[in-house]
Amino acid sequence: MLLYFSGTGNSRWVADSLAKLLNERVYALLDMAARPSLFDLKAGEALGFVFPVYAWGPPVLVIDILAKLQVEEKPAYVYFVCTCGDDTGKTAAIFSRAVQEKGWTCRAGFSVIMPETYVCLPGFDVDPKDKEQKKLREAVGRIEEIARCVAGRAEKEDCNEGGFPWAKSYLIRPLFNRFMTSAKGFHATDACISCRKCVTACPLQNIRLEKGRPLWGKDCAMCLSCYHHCPKHAIEYGSMTKRKGQFTLEKSV
Repeated sequence: MLLYFSGTGNSRWVADSLAKLLNERVYALLDMAARPSLFDLKAGEALGFVFPVYAWGPPVLVIDILAKLQVEEKPAYVYFVCTCGDDTGKTAAIFSRAVQEKGWTCRAGFSVIMPETYVCLPGFDVDPKDKEQKKLREAVGRIEEIARCVAGRAEKEDCNEGGFPWAKSYLIRPLFNRFMTSAKGFHATDACISCRKCVTACPLQNIRLEKGRPLWGKDCAMCLSCYHHCPKHAIEYGSMTKRKGQFTLEKSV
């Protein structure tokens, strides 16, 4: 079984691709949290998690849902695949510790470099089209490699930590989670056409329309799905996203 969380489609695409290669069942992690009856893990079945890296660590939402998952017996083989624009920091250590706190053991972890989606700080933007396409081409082979490892129940950690991983994950990440994981900065410009795509794109159902304009609630994962799915580029995050690009990945590319 594969469980994924995805905002703009990168992690969903990786999960779907991996599930096809492994002939595994695949579910959205949020659907699993809402409908625990789906979580009928069979004896001896592998349990994989696919999620994006946020500020050099797993999304807080993923860790919170993981803590609440209930199974009758321990999964035989737990692994994760994290998607990132560049490096992962100590994502593997953070996720493995969360798994261990459940009394399970994370046997393997992998990273897949995918197109950039974070745009809410200076210096961060989506990739140029040629770099985006190069990452997607290379991701196909990477996913095939990961599938072979998982099929063989390999016990390994193969993540691109990058430079200064400890500082990024244990110093910068807590500050990001405290001060930058909030919907307060989101607003719609006059380009908004009230199409509701931001409402349907939000995985946490945190957006509603009022007088034809989107309003954000408090349950924000900072996945930027609303920003990237807006067909008129009418959603901004403060002044940070002006003139920056958008990227979404459909189920097939």
